[in-house]
Amino acid sequence: MIQKKAPAFHLTKNAAIVALGLFTVLSASCKKDDTPTTTTVGDWMRSSDFEGVARTEAVGFVLNGNAYVGTGYKQDDVRLSDFWAYDQASQTWFQKADMPGAPRNSAVAFTVGSKAYVGTGYDGINQLNDFYSYDPATNKWDTIANFGGSGRYGAVAFSSATKGYVGTGFDGNYLKDFYSYNPANDTWTQTASLGGTKRQNAVAFTIGDKSYVVTGINNGSYPDDVWEFNAANETWAQKTRIANINADDTYDDLYGSIPRSNASVFVMDNIAYLAGGNSSGLNGTVFAYDPSTDRWTQKTGFEGTIREGAVGFNLNNRGYIVTGNNSGSRFDDMWEFLPNNDVIAGN
Repeated sequence: MIQKKAPAFHLTKNAAIVALGLFTVLSASCKKDDTPTTTTVGDWMRSSDFEGVARTEAVGFVLNGNAYVGTGYKQDDVRLSDFWAYDQASQTWFQKADMPGAPRNSAVAFTVGSKAYVGTGYDGINQLNDFYSYDPATNKWDTIANFGGSGRYGAVAFSSATKGYVGTGFDGNYLKDFYSYNPANDTWTQTASLGGTKRQNAVAFTIGDKSYVVTGINNGSYPDDVWEFNAANETWAQKTRIANINADDTYDDLYGSIPRSNASVFVMDNIAYLAGGNSSGLNGTVFAYDPSTDRWTQKTGFEGTIREGAVGFNLNNRGYIVTGNNSGSRFDDMWEFLPNNDVIAGN
């Protein structure tokens, strides 16, 4: 087949000048900016690996300058009761006394004074309500009064200067009740229930004299209500929902990415950092919450293998995430978040 020659296309002198000018303008407007831009969204750094067996759904707490991680379950769903203490100066994990009671996952932990308190959870058959105190000075555990509510797992815990608080979770039903523990007389007392949706596998954190409960799962849905607890009068106040509900504002455009279950959280400089978890699939995004503005900001996504069921903690104003799972694997790696590092974009 012989192709016909396309007719020549001719420009008049004036048209050529106009076309050249237009090309120059378009070229200038499309030219890539050679000036790098920086955005302070933080960065992740691999830290000292956890020295116990890889696991998920463990508990953690910080006491007397060390971080402690224990319980959980390893590969093949074998539950654990061992505990390990992380010494930041030497970047070393030291094994401590095993927790009494049944090995378990999805327990809770809080600290009051010089002791830590660990309880509830799941042993593979039963939802548990037993509780124990740990004294790092003696490396010994003592049995304390059973939890005041039903046996459960996937609950949350936080503490004030004098009391610990435990609530939500799953006992065959999703829960929103809360109980306070007074170490002075070894008693549990029911207090005000969470104001919003029942949930399991939420996160809790404390900033200043207020504590917060957010995320979780309830019957396959991911609650978007956020609650602030005032221990002074044991009342709850609702904060801004983590949903894109304001069409005229841009601050909440990404809020729909925040709800999730089985996430991790830590606090640095009065900012909470929420990382990992599951929202109909593993979620590697990271968001920072500032209670002074009641706003969430997206940060650099987690740079390790994305996971759920990890432990988050703050040690000497440095935030860490350790352990966790991604369905097929259990993890023992630890990562530190550097919130003030700049990420350079646009070369």
